[in-house]
Amino acid sequence: MQQNDSSWTDADEIGHNDTPNETFHAVLDARLSRRSMLLGGLGGTAAVALGGLVPTEAEAKVTRPWMGFKPVAKSVADMVSVPSTYSFGVLIAVGDPLRDATPDYANNGTDTDFEWRSGDHHDGMEYFGLSDDGLSADRMGSNRALLATNHEALTDQFLHVNGVSARPRPVSESLKEIPAHGISVVEIQRQADGNFKYLRNSAYNRRITPNTPAVISGPARGNALMKTVYSPTGTTCRGTINNCGTGYTPWGTMLSGEENWAGYFFRNSNDNTARGNDKSVASFTRYGRNAGSSSRHGWETSGSDDQFRRFDISKTGTSADGSDDYRNEMNTFGYMLEVDPYSANSAPVKRTGLGRFAHESAAFARLVEGRPLAVYMGDDSRNEYMYKFVSNAKWTAADAYPADRLATGSKYLDKGKLYVAKFNADGTGAWVELTIANPLIAGYAGYAFADQADVLVNARLAADAVGATKMDRPEWCATNPNTGEIFYTLTNNSNRKVDVTSSSQSQVDAANPRSYSDSYNGGAAGSPGNVNGHILRMKERDNLPGALTFRWDVYLFGAEAGSDLSKVNLSSLTDNTDLSSPDGLWFSPTTGICWIQTDDGAYTDKTNCMMLAALPGTLGDGSVKTLTYTKADGSTLTVQTPVGAAPIPEKLKRFLVGPVDCEITGVCETPDGKTMFVNIQHPGESISQANVANPAAYTSHFPGNIGYGAGGAMARPRSATIVIRKNDGGVIGS
Repeated sequence: MQQNDSSWTDADEIGHNDTPNETFHAVLDARLSRRSMLLGGLGGTAAVALGGLVPTEAEAKVTRPWMGFKPVAKSVADMVSVPSTYSFGVLIAVGDPLRDATPDYANNGTDTDFEWRSGDHHDGMEYFGLSDDGLSADRMGSNRALLATNHEALTDQFLHVNGVSARPRPVSESLKEIPAHGISVVEIQRQADGNFKYLRNSAYNRRITPNTPAVISGPARGNALMKTVYSPTGTTCRGTINNCGTGYTPWGTMLSGEENWAGYFFRNSNDNTARGNDKSVASFTRYGRNAGSSSRHGWETSGSDDQFRRFDISKTGTSADGSDDYRNEMNTFGYMLEVDPYSANSAPVKRTGLGRFAHESAAFARLVEGRPLAVYMGDDSRNEYMYKFVSNAKWTAADAYPADRLATGSKYLDKGKLYVAKFNADGTGAWVELTIANPLIAGYAGYAFADQADVLVNARLAADAVGATKMDRPEWCATNPNTGEIFYTLTNNSNRKVDVTSSSQSQVDAANPRSYSDSYNGGAAGSPGNVNGHILRMKERDNLPGALTFRWDVYLFGAEAGSDLSKVNLSSLTDNTDLSSPDGLWFSPTTGICWIQTDDGAYTDKTNCMMLAALPGTLGDGSVKTLTYTKADGSTLTVQTPVGAAPIPEKLKRFLVGPVDCEITGVCETPDGKTMFVNIQHPGESISQANVANPAAYTSHFPGNIGYGAGGAMARPRSATIVIRKNDGGVIGS
């Protein structure tokens, strides 16, 4: 997820899709036409509601009216703002120890032992309830739980005393940075005053880092593309990296999306030649690792130790299959990683059946007994695609509380079909299966697929082959528990154009209809693109998870209040509802509220990133809007797109604004709906290396400036998880 591409550019988000796939040049002719519950028992208990799950269609309920709070004003202050009837506190922040043997975090760059500290850049997270005594899983446990949190990336200059050293990187610095990535699982408990704290020495606490042994599962297990000197059989690998959004499975595990992983690897300038310019070169190009590509952190320069050497994916060995070097190491990243938080000793599992790309979150379709499961996913890079996995296994409620959760994951996630979305300009769409049996894939001129595992490992290339629709950076997705509709955030795309002048750009179309200029901080207007992003929703045919067709419209367009209503502010947002770059997205199973989080760099002259609460309508509740553009040659380009009804103030409100330079990301709540957990990622990240030693120059001091942790009001900023409660003890959002 990283910052908006208008102000901060991650090499993995630049976009490496130069295929000429269709992007809706046809004109749209006609208008498109509460609570999550699941039966079952845990250890013999009666039917209960499951936090984080979507209900079956029969169990979906209409929620009572919510959203009674007063909206929060926009803010550029270095603080967290919530409604006056709510309060918040910090639960855990970067560096906090997960065992008694690890010292308190000094937050001055001297800290070590990150294998036992909370990682950096808190991102997606999920809540896993425990019984009050903490001895067993209890999906309805609202007093004690495990919180599993992704750690996407680093504000690395604050991890070291004087910032980041030049390359070759000192071993001591790499030994901090590597384990500061990954996932944390911590036990939390409600205290007598109603607030939660994390339990520092819980037996459940664990870190999953880039060095943690993991299992390769699904169609790519044992495939030639997965073989390395670490695992010559291609059945295991090490760790996870750049973990972004999450997914809560119906059997009680977490799916963690590996997002911008490609940039962590180095290829030397002669690697194409060393590989004999074989087909791996096309794969590396499509995933953004050309020969000579520099790595993000330079860990491979820290010496010959295997934990550093693995980040150099150049061909250096003489074997035919890569079992004597790390030429295939990058192929072991880019998946949904399944983690069982309740089992601290279990190895995480890479679910290769769900494809390899820049994964964000994973959203399950509403559960239908006797029907397959569907998992929705997005590929977060400019002009990339939206995907769906459909299991071969049919859902049975008996699998909601299994004894072996990861085995149940294998049942549903290792065998199935991966699809990619094609959007039609008439408001319909189709899911196209990515299979070696498809002649378009088997005979694709851009890459010679060897087998189905190759199709999944190179899902982007397979999607290119079938002509999937290029989208504006698909981020998180979520399923509305009341309607079964699937929502996707499309955060922004600086390469969405009216006049396309290069293969990296895409023309405006029905599903991605906006391209406009916007000034930032009083400066000149920038290059046109989809600056503020939008949220798309779709509905499967007959609401079935295995459907091959769907309908769609745009639920909400991000925009600044007061901007052009005919071309930019198509959702008529006001001062209390405007937003830019929607990113995180989650429906509360308790209230049905849709929580929208932003990761913005285009509107931060007016407000820091934020979280809004929404009660969306249903697909087709709005109208078709027409956008007319004048091209450089004087001709007219007309795009029509179905847009949802403009949200009324009672159904869209700003709930939270974060501190300076942060992203708001990750949200979950207790099953009783009375406590919410939200992540504040990378506050103050824009500080330069030169100013690390000058606290007065920091753009943020959160959360030290509210009294949390070492350093006081001038502390180095830290990513953190905050806990939000209503002052009267009521349900969040009421």
